[in-house]
Amino acid sequence: MKKIVFFDIDGTLLDHEKSLPASTKKALKLLKDNGVFVAIATGRAPFMFESLRLELEIDSFVSFNGQFVVFENEVIYENPLNEAELHRLSRDAKENKHPLIFMNEKTMKASVPNHPFIEMGMGSLNFPHPEEDASFYMNRKMYQTLLFCEEQTEKSYKTRYPGFDFIRWHRYSVDILPAGGSKAEGINKMIERLGFKLKDVYAFGDGLNDLEMLREVGTGVAMGNAVPEAKALADFITSDVSEDGIWNGLKELNLI
Repeated sequence: MKKIVFFDIDGTLLDHEKSLPASTKKALKLLKDNGVFVAIATGRAPFMFESLRLELEIDSFVSFNGQFVVFENEVIYENPLNEAELHRLSRDAKENKHPLIFMNEKTMKASVPNHPFIEMGMGSLNFPHPEEDASFYMNRKMYQTLLFCEEQTEKSYKTRYPGFDFIRWHRYSVDILPAGGSKAEGINKMIERLGFKLKDVYAFGDGLNDLEMLREVGTGVAMGNAVPEAKALADFITSDVSEDGIWNGLKELNLI
């Protein structure tokens, strides 16, 4: 029976220093040698993990938390943000002095030229502050937007924008997605294409944007460094990403 394993990137494939552990690279090669299909499921935009895909020789992925799905280098699903609502949000955020980053599959632009919250948020992913283009979202498909604000401020946006989901990933930043969009939704689009059953689907993750994915696949694995909510939903918990978490988890599942 063919199986597929989806891997989150930050805190799952990449360790706390944003490096790929040698044991993880070895484990994924063994997995593929064993005839298991390997894919990525991430909140990142495709341009943000191109080098990792090349290094691991992976050409199927769920990106933007499920909004842009690629199977063997072919786009099979797109779910962009509503432009009219994004325009309204852009006005609101500007009024509240909360910067935004607009993202499509190729690049990202910021609503302001420089902001400490953007520096800290993007810096945690080893990316520089994007250049400013406050109108970048106009007449283009945007699959994700980042709102930079502290947690207590986030609630008012959630109330005013029921068409968007807000998922916090950093002390100063929140992912904005189309309501109901998730990695799980993107995974479903890919396994439909492959003809796989959910019971043969595995997923490894650690963050709040992995919850639906861990809950809905046949076997959800939380990293030892995962947030408590992810550990609560997972079928089992492997070791920390920096302590051979992927290798140990795949061994436990008898996939390598």
